[in-house]
Amino acid sequence: MNRNEAIQQLRAECNQLSAAVTRMHPMAPALEDAPTQAEIFKALYELTKHVETVKKQLMRLERRDDSELT
Repeated sequence: MNRNEAIQQLRAECNQLSAAVTRMHPMAPALEDAPTQAEIFKALYELTKHVETVKKQLMRLERRDDSELT
């Protein structure tokens, strides 16, 4: 696997993780327990932040690679 393939694969996995978190969010209210819901929402938010960090790093790497070509 080369760098571009790894970037594309990582991006695809990030998109799947983001979609899973998005699907999980509306399920929390059905638990009918405010403290549990609050912790789940916090955890989902942290997951989202970390996935976005990975995506941002991939974009930076791509831009750096592009600038080295010119």
